[in-house]
Amino acid sequence: MRWALVKVSLAVTAMVVVAFAVPLGLVIREMARDRAFSNAEREAAAVAPALSITTDREQLERVVASAGSDAGMAVHIPASGAGADGGGAADIGRQRATDEDIAAVRRMGRASTTEVGGGSTLLQPVALSSGEIAVVEVYVPESEVTNGVGTAWAVLAAVGAALIVGSVAVADRLGVRMVQPARRLVEGAHELGEGRLGARVPVEGPDELRRAAVAFNSMADQVVQLLANERELAADLSHRLRTPLTVLRLNAASLGDGPAAEQTRAAVEQLEREVDTIIRTARDAKPQTAVAGPGAGCDAAEVVRERMGFWSALAEDEGRKWRVAGADRPVRIPVARTDLAASLDALLGNVFRHTAEGTAFAVDLHNGEDAVIVLVSDAGTGIPDPEAAMARGRGSGTDGSTGLGLDIVRRMAESTGGDVRIGASVLGGTEVRIWIQLDGRTAPARRGHRGAVRRRRQSRAPAPAPAAPAGRDH
Repeated sequence: MRWALVKVSLAVTAMVVVAFAVPLGLVIREMARDRAFSNAEREAAAVAPALSITTDREQLERVVASAGSDAGMAVHIPASGAGADGGGAADIGRQRATDEDIAAVRRMGRASTTEVGGGSTLLQPVALSSGEIAVVEVYVPESEVTNGVGTAWAVLAAVGAALIVGSVAVADRLGVRMVQPARRLVEGAHELGEGRLGARVPVEGPDELRRAAVAFNSMADQVVQLLANERELAADLSHRLRTPLTVLRLNAASLGDGPAAEQTRAAVEQLEREVDTIIRTARDAKPQTAVAGPGAGCDAAEVVRERMGFWSALAEDEGRKWRVAGADRPVRIPVARTDLAASLDALLGNVFRHTAEGTAFAVDLHNGEDAVIVLVSDAGTGIPDPEAAMARGRGSGTDGSTGLGLDIVRRMAESTGGDVRIGASVLGGTEVRIWIQLDGRTAPARRGHRGAVRRRRQSRAPAPAPAAPAGRDH
């Protein structure tokens, strides 16, 4: 907007300057020409009285010398007029005009101008006492015709340039007054989009931008209010779960001893902790943002061991074979512990939910230089359409599956610059690959990492497994 105003002002001012300066420059040139020829006419008029009285050469030379320069003035007297006074002089001074031009002036009886080398001449007819016509020739050099024109044009150009620069400066200042409020509005929108709900825009500038700022601030207030209402609603809904959880915990306490009872009580305690976390998070008025940097994140190997310890009890009850690889030493990742645990629980829960009892599964952890890869695979029937499954993960919800589990995993991976892919497992079923980027860069599709993970996994596997299809990458 600022540059648009400057360009418009520049174009308009330039057109105005051209429209006035060019005609004015031409007028100045004509005025200089008229001034030069007016001086020539005055010099010729000073000789006319003497010619009407006498044609004596000496007297006329004195008159010419007193009226002007003998180098720039000439007097042409007919031979008959000169002889009547006994002077015998026909021409005085240097002749520059042609004889034809002089004869034409005598014949027409009026003044005329003609172009000669280096300038122009004024031919002025004068009647002699004898009735003949003499011609006074006054030379007007080109320098006298253009005297002062260059200076006047330079002044006009300077004035025009000053007008253009001044108009551009004024337009730029006006543009700044309009652009700054618009820029603050854009910055406020970016801040609000980044989650800084306290972003507001000062109401200033032109009337249209002031109304836009008022509308933006009103919208931001509405967003804050809606988010507060959503948090209250989530907290209230989560709080309603405490009553059935209390009953479930009391019933679990009465189950007595045994692996199933311990597992049930542990699951109830975890569910109660999750509900409490949801309530505390929802009640928090300040949105929390992920913290990245040195020391942030968790030990992925520890989380994998912990969650596999939880799911192994249920796997033994259903007769499922399971294994863990790559979790024997610490693997730091820039992901919160709760987020990684929720992702593993979502994927392992899908294995138990969508495969038959007795289906084997495995969790492999690979620590690379710039990324950590978590592979969750099973020996089930596989997923016919992985793209549709990922679409459900983005919220479409078809075939009786909400897809929330895959959505949790996808958001966790993408928060680090990684991704999630679904493909065929070496166990014969489905494999979900979670690529967790360590440096925040976008994760490329690399085949070498996948091959390294499989070789490592096969070397650690307690039982042989069929090889993966060649050239397949997930």
